[in-house]
Amino acid sequence: MDPVMLAVLFGGAMLAGWVDAVIGGGGLILIPLILAAFPQIAPAAALGTNKLAGVMGTASAAVTLVRKRGVDRSIFWRYVPLALVASGAGASAASLISKDVMRPVIIVLMLVVGVFVALKPAFGSPDAVAQSSRTRTLLGLVAVAAVGFYDGIFGPGTGMFLIMAFTAIFSQSFLDSAVMTKVVNVSTNLGALVVFALGGNIWFTLGLALAVANVIGAQIGARTVLGGGASFVRCAVLALVVIMACVLTYQQLHLT
Repeated sequence: MDPVMLAVLFGGAMLAGWVDAVIGGGGLILIPLILAAFPQIAPAAALGTNKLAGVMGTASAAVTLVRKRGVDRSIFWRYVPLALVASGAGASAASLISKDVMRPVIIVLMLVVGVFVALKPAFGSPDAVAQSSRTRTLLGLVAVAAVGFYDGIFGPGTGMFLIMAFTAIFSQSFLDSAVMTKVVNVSTNLGALVVFALGGNIWFTLGLALAVANVIGAQIGARTVLGGGASFVRCAVLALVVIMACVLTYQQLHLT
């Protein structure tokens, strides 16, 4: 393999790890690079290989964020198993729903999220204190099931949707929601990864090699989130809305 392309691929995996740790969406960087570096690879294998590298990076970021910031331990038995099952179900049903139908819906949802965050500066503020109740917990379970299924069936913006859901449901800061999101996101990635593995759509050698760079980027990203706090996560949400809306709009216009 061309050493320059190899360096670009590993650099891209590192950047993707940083992006995933901050807000999510690293696949937008790494998947095109894998396809460009290996034109002969099947798209499903590129997706599965990216998922293998991504789950390693996201897991490492989750560990760092939980250790430094802390998280309600009940998330591990309330939300993690549900996210795993829901994302696996979504990945299994991915072929049943056209992405051409999904994209316009997600574009509209992202724009709604962006406008809401921009017009509500108090939403997710650093001073917000998490609220807990049975109703909030139930709503959290519904949100995790829905977003987990979405991650398996389509995926773009999963991290952002989880952050918004947790912030709204538990009336907490963006930073606390980001920590919860990383833990749940590991599980949604694992659910989809199992489906890819069962279908033989993972290039394990490449995926594990890229995982090293992804973990490095994820560790830098986790520290960026901790250093920037809720205000940084808020800016990251707005930036992701703009980027993802543009990318999905481009895909909708050029791939249909």
